[in-house]
Amino acid sequence: MSEPEEDEAVLRPPGDQNGNQGGSFRKGSDPLSQTQRSKLQHRRARINQQINKEMRMRAGAENLFRATNNHKVKETVALELSFVNSNLQLLKEELEELNSSVEVYQTDSESISVPMIPLGLKETKEVDLTTALKDYICEHYGEEGSLYDNEIAELMDLRQAMRTPSRNEAGLDLLMEYYNQLYFLDNRFIPPNKNLGVYFHWYDSLTGVPSCQRALAFEKGSVLFNIGALFTQIGARQDRANAQGIENAIDAFQKAAGAFNYLKENFSNAPSLDMSVPSLNMLVRLMIAQVQECVFEKVVLLLLSDNFLAYLKVAQEAARVADVYSLVYQTMTQPPVKDYVPFSWVTMVQVKSEHFKALSHYYAAVAFCDSEVQDVDNMHEIEKALIQFHITMPEGPSLSVVIQDLEERRKLGKAHLKKAIIKHEEAMRIHSLCKTLRKIDILQEVLSFTHKRSLNKYSEIDHEDDFFETGEAPDIHPKTQQKPEIKTPNFSRVKVTDIFHRLGPLSVFSAKNKWSPPRKMRLVKGEGGFGFTLRGDSPILIAGVVPNGSAANAGLREGDYIISINGQDCKWSKHAEVVQMLKGISEEGVDISVITVHMLDQQSQMDRKSILLTSTGSLSSDKENIRCHGLSNTTINTSSLLPWNKKKTNGRSKKTTDSNSKRSSSAFNLPFATFRESEAMY
Repeated sequence: MSEPEEDEAVLRPPGDQNGNQGGSFRKGSDPLSQTQRSKLQHRRARINQQINKEMRMRAGAENLFRATNNHKVKETVALELSFVNSNLQLLKEELEELNSSVEVYQTDSESISVPMIPLGLKETKEVDLTTALKDYICEHYGEEGSLYDNEIAELMDLRQAMRTPSRNEAGLDLLMEYYNQLYFLDNRFIPPNKNLGVYFHWYDSLTGVPSCQRALAFEKGSVLFNIGALFTQIGARQDRANAQGIENAIDAFQKAAGAFNYLKENFSNAPSLDMSVPSLNMLVRLMIAQVQECVFEKVVLLLLSDNFLAYLKVAQEAARVADVYSLVYQTMTQPPVKDYVPFSWVTMVQVKSEHFKALSHYYAAVAFCDSEVQDVDNMHEIEKALIQFHITMPEGPSLSVVIQDLEERRKLGKAHLKKAIIKHEEAMRIHSLCKTLRKIDILQEVLSFTHKRSLNKYSEIDHEDDFFETGEAPDIHPKTQQKPEIKTPNFSRVKVTDIFHRLGPLSVFSAKNKWSPPRKMRLVKGEGGFGFTLRGDSPILIAGVVPNGSAANAGLREGDYIISINGQDCKWSKHAEVVQMLKGISEEGVDISVITVHMLDQQSQMDRKSILLTSTGSLSSDKENIRCHGLSNTTINTSSLLPWNKKKTNGRSKKTTDSNSKRSSSAFNLPFATFRESEAMY
């Protein structure tokens, strides 16, 4: 059954656990979509909630079992625990079957292609940040939290929308938009060594086991995982019967590998297994293998008939695909991934490894039996290609004789076909062992078709008077014409504006900085003007104050930042704009409000470093936070996101932390040093 288009909307939005519908419609979100994929995702969400309920019941029963000394109660609780564990096992098996439903994510094209392995998205519960954000705005920024109701509602709508991204570029943009907004949320509302006090709940992509943490890094990592998962779904959906579809699939799987690799390198201590280092390592290798498979399909699509060297290249390409799938299989069968990955995935990877080994020998046979070698001028290149073709040299005459003698080529081709048939049958045998894979008609069709093709080719070249014993064909040396790339996510591709922009420039108004309450004063021009010097942009800095001048007498100090003039907010005002406002002041004077940024105590900085180094590990680099958002005047700080932190890398953490500390210290001591050198005296 083909999947409806993503914009068919007839299903109610998921809502929260109480059935309350929430969120607004955004581009890239399909909460009402009744596609086969969305139905599957909703079934996954339902099972996740049931698993969560059963796990809570099991935890309560286990606590009661440990606490009671009554033998009868213990027996009753033990019986209840057996029922709960049985239900959990059934739910996990049902979820595994859903995770193995690869057909739902495949293209609806009529062409026959080997199905790819996509990932389902991680599910999450609704989170209400309203109270936490309002309290922090009031406490830290000194403003009434209710003034930012619209901004908070916009953030909540964005989070609700990203729970149901559409399977296209718009859905990816939506996830990246929310991911980038989390950068601003981190800088605005997460002070060092603290959190918002709100739990983020996410379900494991494969097992449905719930995890919750108050660390914003857990939220960011889960969204990043979903970006990679959505890329896998987009890659699996491509019609690989044409060159453009293959290129799109290659690009999607490479970006998926990049997202998982970025997650592996930049985040550690993940609370869920799907984001653990072994699992992410397995996913990266799986994506690379699927890229290599697409490269093989592209080479076959562009194959020139009766070209001896071209068929050799196709055979080596297939051998390369078999090799990388063999590596993925080894990764999947090693603890701790072994007990985590669905059995159908492991079986499909093993089937593909044998399948492509068979294809490599089949195309080798076609090269030797069906291709003409008539270009004498190109003989040296052909001999060189043959020398590098087999891992070990085949038994019999020399390669120069094999090239010229049709009968010798037929014998070698027959040996390759014999091995191809053996590998095809092995792939079909492994496939038959998995109940889930037996339900995938298209995979069964591909395996049967290629097997019959090899049998027919063998019958075609087999002669009745062949009295020689078919030798053992050597393995084919794997080689590829296009090495897969791991494409790191380009977060700057989606430009975002800080939702809480009105709070002021991040260079000053962030959770990492502290400042005095606003001081309001009235300045009147004296004979020498106001008596202060301005410097910088957004916000404007008081670079100097003339002693005994009008500004000094009013209480203005060097290092103050102007936040309003005559009641007009000017946190984001440019230097020229403030100058123009001051020039138009009458003799009655002007009311200005200023703040003073407090320097962080050096000892507290050292204490914070010590906490970071001992409790969760220090940061390895600024990769995760230093990205171009298309916005200016943004101070980027790489403070820890406890308790799930970014990954520590050999020896570079301390250097990075120290350099960040120096940058922060410089910013507080000389906050105008990084601004452009525009200065004016008033």
